[in-house]
Amino acid sequence: QEHYGGLNGLTIAWIGDGNNVLHSIMTSAAKLGMHLRIATPRGFEPDLRITKITEQYSKEYGTKLLFTADPLEAADGANVLVTDTWISMGQEEEKKERLKAFQGYQITMQTAKSAASNWSFLHCLPRKPEEVDDEVFYSPRSLVFQEAENRKWTI
Repeated sequence: QEHYGGLNGLTIAWIGDGNNVLHSIMTSAAKLGMHLRIATPRGFEPDLRITKITEQYSKEYGTKLLFTADPLEAADGANVLVTDTWISMGQEEEKKERLKAFQGYQITMQTAKSAASNWSFLHCLPRKPEEVDDEVFYSPRSLVFQEAENRKWTI
């Protein structure tokens, strides 16, 4: 909202794991008038209960919702590209398997080529290079440090 002046009509592309951060976005995006495009590898989709709630909210609020396994399809026309850690606490033993499953999901400038011309990037930190490359993470399009500061004030 701070960056775009409002949320209504924006499209968020989540590219990564179907985790708790995604669940929070899923349960709030439609209520704020945002379209949501989600790309997760097969087997790493968000919780089905949250998916059903999200589908209902999307219908209720008239927003678009897409689930795909293709990161470029999710990024298509998106204003905001978002990812998070692929290996959460307690999943360290799954690291090798997860890194293999998430090949092709790293957010790069190539990913951003299919996004909207005013795209930005978010990550709730800490970030690993396999999730987003340095070119995107440190670019002027990256709002991760503003995001971190805003989180500080909400805590």
